[in-house]
Amino acid sequence: MGEIHLIVGPMFAGKTTALLRRITSEADLGRNVAMVKSNKDTRYATDAVVTHDGMRFPCWALPDLSSFDRRIGSDAYAKVDVIGIDEAQFFDDLYAFCCKAADIDRKIVIVAGLDGDFLRNSFGSILRLVPHADSIVKLTARCDVCCKKACFSLRKTQTKQTELIGGSDIYMPTCREHYLQLQPGVEKEDASVDALCFDA
Repeated sequence: MGEIHLIVGPMFAGKTTALLRRITSEADLGRNVAMVKSNKDTRYATDAVVTHDGMRFPCWALPDLSSFDRRIGSDAYAKVDVIGIDEAQFFDDLYAFCCKAADIDRKIVIVAGLDGDFLRNSFGSILRLVPHADSIVKLTARCDVCCKKACFSLRKTQTKQTELIGGSDIYMPTCREHYLQLQPGVEKEDASVDALCFDA
C-alpha cells in the first residue's frame, strides 16, 4: 500500500534537506524515486530541488501535480515507487494528488513545505493531509534574534500577498516572542485571566 509522510515547519528549518535525505535513502533501498517542485520556485535552479546550503537533486518543476504523470509518461509513472514533493504549499491540487497517489496508485509520497504563512495562517492544503498521513515531522529553525527554537517565518517586508517567494532577504525564522514583537500586522490575542480560568 501507499504512504504519505509530511515534513513541515518554518523557513530555514531544513525541510528540503530532510526531504532529500528521505528520497536518497529510498533510492538506496532500490526504490524508483522522482522529485517534484513548483515551477514558481526558481530561486536556485529550475530543474533541481536545492537546499539553502547548496545540496541538490534533479526534479520535475511543474505548475500543478495533476500534470506529473502526463509529463513523465504513464509507463514511467507506473514504475515510480516514491514521489518527493518540495515547497508543497504552492500546489493547489496537493491534497487530491497525494490521496490518489497513496490510496489508489500505491505510491510513497513524501511532502515537504510550510504549514503556515507569515501571518501564521494555514498555507495551501498541507494541513488537510494530516488525517491521511502515516507520519508527520515538524521541524524548527533557530531564531535570528535570540537563537532559541524558531517555529515561525517572519516577513521582513511590508508586502501583504500570501505567496512571496524569497530567501533570507525577505524572511527570517523567529521564536514566538520575537515574532510577536517584530511581525507587522499581527493581532495579539487577548489572553485575559478570565479566558484562561476553568472550574476545577
